[in-house]
Amino acid sequence: MNSYYLWTIGCQMNTADSDRLGAALEELGVQQVEKAADADVIVLNSCVVRQGAEDKVVSNLAWMAPLKKEQPERIVALMGCMVGPKSDELAKRFPYVDVFMRPQQFEPLLEMVGERLGVDWEGCIGPLAPNRPDISCHVPIIHGCDLMCTFCIIPYRRGRQVSRPVEEVALEVETLAARGVKEVTLLGQTVDAYGYDLPGQPNLVDLFTRLDRVEGIERIRFLTSHPKFMTQDIIQAVADVPKVCEHINLPVQAGDDGILDEMRRQYSRADYIKLVGRIRETMPDVALNTDIIVGFPGETEERFQQTMDLLAELRLDKVHCAAYSTRPGTIAFRTMDDAVPEDEKTTRRQRIDQQQEEIQTEINGKLVGTYVEVLVEGRRKGKWQGRTRSHKLVFFEDEANHLGSLVQVKIERSSPWSLSGTLAVEAKLLNPVSPEINRGED
Repeated sequence: MNSYYLWTIGCQMNTADSDRLGAALEELGVQQVEKAADADVIVLNSCVVRQGAEDKVVSNLAWMAPLKKEQPERIVALMGCMVGPKSDELAKRFPYVDVFMRPQQFEPLLEMVGERLGVDWEGCIGPLAPNRPDISCHVPIIHGCDLMCTFCIIPYRRGRQVSRPVEEVALEVETLAARGVKEVTLLGQTVDAYGYDLPGQPNLVDLFTRLDRVEGIERIRFLTSHPKFMTQDIIQAVADVPKVCEHINLPVQAGDDGILDEMRRQYSRADYIKLVGRIRETMPDVALNTDIIVGFPGETEERFQQTMDLLAELRLDKVHCAAYSTRPGTIAFRTMDDAVPEDEKTTRRQRIDQQQEEIQTEINGKLVGTYVEVLVEGRRKGKWQGRTRSHKLVFFEDEANHLGSLVQVKIERSSPWSLSGTLAVEAKLLNPVSPEINRGED
C-alpha cells in the first residue's frame, strides 16, 4: 500500500481538509498519484451544499465500484459533508466504500491504512500541514457552525463551532512559512466567531496579532464572516494589523427583510448597510465581497428587486450568486415550499451577474494608471499572476522569476474579473504597511 488518490469538491474548507489528509497519508509513506485507477487508497471529499455538487459526488462514487471490484484490497473512502453522524444509509447505497468520515475526522482512514502498513499512525504523524503547499494556503481555525440558517446543511454535517487554540494555529502557520508559504487564509463557516468557545475567549483579533509575528508570512486573509460577529474590534484590527489584508467577505444572502427573517440571518437590511458603512469609514479602500441566494422560498419579484437595489446601492467588489437548492434535512426543506421555478431562479441569477459585471467594470477601471502591490502566485499562459491585498487578480509579463515575491505593478488594462499591467518596482516587504494603491512615477 503505497499510493493514494484524492478528489475534492466544494468550499475552501474542503480543500484545506484534503490538503491536511494528504499530508497525513504522506507522513505514513503513501504517495499521491494522478489517477484513481493507480491508487491503493481512493478518497472522495464531498460537498452537498447544492444539488449539483452532490450529483458530481454520486457520479464519481459510481466510477469507484469497478475499481474496487478489480482490486478488492484497495481502500475506498468517502469524506466531507455528504457524511452525517450516521452512515448506515450511505453504506447500503455504496457497499463498496470501506470508510465514511465526517469533515476533519480522518482517524478511521488513518487507522485502516496504519493497520495495513503495520505502523502506529498516531506516532508517525506530526502537524497536519501540506507538505508541498502553494504560495497561498488555507488554514482552518474554527470548525462547524452554531447558527441555524434555514437553507444551510453545514451545522448538521460539520457540527457545533469548535475553535482551534491560538498556539496550535500559530504552529501550523509557522510550519507553512518554513515550507515557503507567503499568504494564509484563515477559514471558518463563521470565522469571526473564532475563540468564543475557548478558555479565556481569545478572539480573531488576538489570532491576527499572534500570526502577524510569524516570520515569512506576508499576508493574512480570513473568511467567511457573518454580519452578526463582525465587531468593530475586528474591523479596526483589519485596518491596523499590518499583514491582515483589507479584504472582507461578508455574505448578505438577500436584500429583503422578509427573506432575511425566513433565512434566520439575525440581521436586517438596514443593519447590513450600517455595517458596510462602518467598515468603509474605518477603511476607505477596503474590498468587500458578498454572497447572494436567489429563488429562496417566498422570494417574489418585488422581494428579489430589493436584493438588486441593495447591490446597486452598496456597489461591492464581488458578488457570488447562487440559485437556491433544497437540501434535505434543513429547516427550509422541512417547513418551506421551494416554489420559485428553476428558470426564474436562473434568470434572477443572470440579472445579478449582469449588474455586478457593470459595477466591477467601473471599480476595476478606476485602477488603470495606479500602482498595486501583488503577491506573485505563479504563471499562466506565459504571464505571471498574483493578487492584490484586495484579492484582485493581476497579470504581468517579465522574464525574471518572481514566484512568491511582492512586486509593484502599474495597471494598464482592466476587465470585470482581472487587471493587467507592467512590472514597476519589485518591493520585497516582510511587513507591508503601505497602501495597496500608490500613485506616482515609475
